Amino acid sequence: MFETQNIEYKSIWKDEYLKWICGFANAQGGTLIIGKNDAGEIVGIKDSGKLLEDLPNRITTVLGIVADVNLHQSGQGDYIEIVVEPQPNPVNYKGEYHYRSGSTKQELKGAALDKFLLQKYGRKWDSVTVPNIPVSELKQETFEFFRKKGIKSKRLDDDVLTESNELLLENLQLTENNYLKRAALLLFHPKPEKFVTGAYVKIGYFETDSDLIFQDEIHGNLFEQVEKTIDLLFTKYIKAIISYEGIYRVETYEYPKEAIREAIHNAIAHRDYTGGMPIQISVYKDKIMIWNYGELPNGWNTEYLLAKHSSQPHNPDIANAFFRIGYIESWGRGMDKMKNQCIEANIPVPTISAKGHDFWIVFRKEIDLSAFNLNDRQLNSLKFYKETGEILASEYMKRYNVSERTARYDLSKLADYNLVIKQGEKKQTKYIFAHKLPIKQKD
Repeated sequence: MFETQNIEYKSIWKDEYLKWICGFANAQGGTLIIGKNDAGEIVGIKDSGKLLEDLPNRITTVLGIVADVNLHQSGQGDYIEIVVEPQPNPVNYKGEYHYRSGSTKQELKGAALDKFLLQKYGRKWDSVTVPNIPVSELKQETFEFFRKKGIKSKRLDDDVLTESNELLLENLQLTENNYLKRAALLLFHPKPEKFVTGAYVKIGYFETDSDLIFQDEIHGNLFEQVEKTIDLLFTKYIKAIISYEGIYRVETYEYPKEAIREAIHNAIAHRDYTGGMPIQISVYKDKIMIWNYGELPNGWNTEYLLAKHSSQPHNPDIANAFFRIGYIESWGRGMDKMKNQCIEANIPVPTISAKGHDFWIVFRKEIDLSAFNLNDRQLNSLKFYKETGEILASEYMKRYNVSERTARYDLSKLADYNLVIKQGEKKQTKYIFAHKLPIKQKD
């Protein structure tokens, strides 16, 4: 058995391995085994009895925690198992904070350490207070905008019109001990970049990945960033098809405006502001790519994010303010609504990728099937059945001369990619095209 998130092997004991115990304690816990090599094979240790006696005291003295230390005996030799439980409070090794991530140990420093300590104490980055910034320094026009939008969304009462700015901030829980929180500065200060590096949005129009045609930057507080970004995208970067219904002019955009708006709201509200880099929106002739510095909550994946899920905002105070004026939902429905809006507009469901701190959401006018791991049958079926708008499992079996099990597997994969929607069971199962499926042909 090889090393994992929760298991580490060491052939001999060294005091520096207390760092690994510290890392387990600060993460999800784990087991450090002394007397096995990296492949998990027993190599045995000397003085196992003395280690069994010394290690519990050493762990408690240096790290301040209690760990179970167990001796195991075998024909290949003795080995010791140190079982470490996750700790509710931060654990340090001689002033250093270590953390187990995957099968490696990291020493936390800088912004990563700040984030870790805040989480351990039940705090979030946006809830930290900033001294010596008076409410009078915040932007009055933004308070007025917030009040009007909140009343219109029916998530604020009319009483908010007569409340002072101080009381409004207090009710939004954006103050603590008479200090403004970081969230208050990002939301209402005219120049939040004075306090948070990279708190702005960049938009660029690209002919190719390396060929930037023109670009813009959007500065100001977060509410201004949302409104200016949406306005700029749909006046300068995204084309509209003009039609008429009687005497009325109708503009139909290449992408559903509400879906793009939802993506912008989420990028600004949920980004990790410790990264120091702006949100970047890259517009191409066939796609829009929105990037922000962030990551999914522990245990989440992109498939979970596109389905109905619980709401776990990265910046709860910012998210609460956005919710109050109708920018975002508080039930984890935003991504699902965005997906459905794209289906209704007959464009592909947006794709999401989250790797490290790179969080991308990509809207396309047409589906590039090379982005999916599809076999020849699946590729052919999407084009062959496109006009009928559905694929019957029984017809798929006959056309490609495959078993029911193979057909079910192939079609289920198409459903996993949101290319089709499954209806019914067994041979008569229908797989309905999620949209008109504009398919990008190979060059």
